[in-house]
Amino acid sequence: MASSTPCRLSPSQLCSSKSGIFAQAVCALNPNRVNVVVRKERGGAGGGMRVIRCQAASVPANDRVPDMGKRKLMNLILLGAVSLPTGFMLVPYLAFFVPPGGGNASGGTVAKDALGNDIIASEWLKKHGPGDRTLTQGLKGDPTYLIVENDRTLATYGINAVCTHLGCVVPWNKAENKFICPCHGSQYNSQGKVVRGPAPLSLALVHCDIDDEKVIFVPWTETDFRTGEAPWWV
Repeated sequence: MASSTPCRLSPSQLCSSKSGIFAQAVCALNPNRVNVVVRKERGGAGGGMRVIRCQAASVPANDRVPDMGKRKLMNLILLGAVSLPTGFMLVPYLAFFVPPGGGNASGGTVAKDALGNDIIASEWLKKHGPGDRTLTQGLKGDPTYLIVENDRTLATYGINAVCTHLGCVVPWNKAENKFICPCHGSQYNSQGKVVRGPAPLSLALVHCDIDDEKVIFVPWTETDFRTGEAPWWV
């Protein structure tokens, strides 16, 4: 018989013989195999020794506990897998709340036409004649009238088209030479000053500047030249 080394086994690791007697066990040199020697307790000349081989898996102790470095790596991979798609979804969502149009150093906004293109002053004047009042996209995306003077130049102010009564967009009525609200009949003159209610106030003003050929709307914070009063919209 090959040499063997005694070892300690728990009751669950002991093998039993057909006679039901628990065995005294010894471990073989092969670490993946356990040799159990059963001694018969019965007397007689036929007594002998039998060997029962029980296969036992050998699991290194170090592999039972996951490596901490691997845990950290898996956590980082999981975090990246969750955060990247979330970030891509949040960017367009947050961009929705940013007013369209580029700004400049003076805090203004580049005026845009109905298609969302930047308005170039020279190109605009080629297509819009004297007295023209056309809606554009202004500060904070508000509809704003860009005005062409009788000398075919752009006026130095623009008119916010939001009615001061209940917020309807007021169209320009060329035949009446007025802004007339279709909701409740409020009227404003060609400069946006209220001339008939129920609107209580004139239409808001913005400055209209030109920077590098682009039309720029800038907030109007000084006295309203139409009424001589402080601007109510500031």
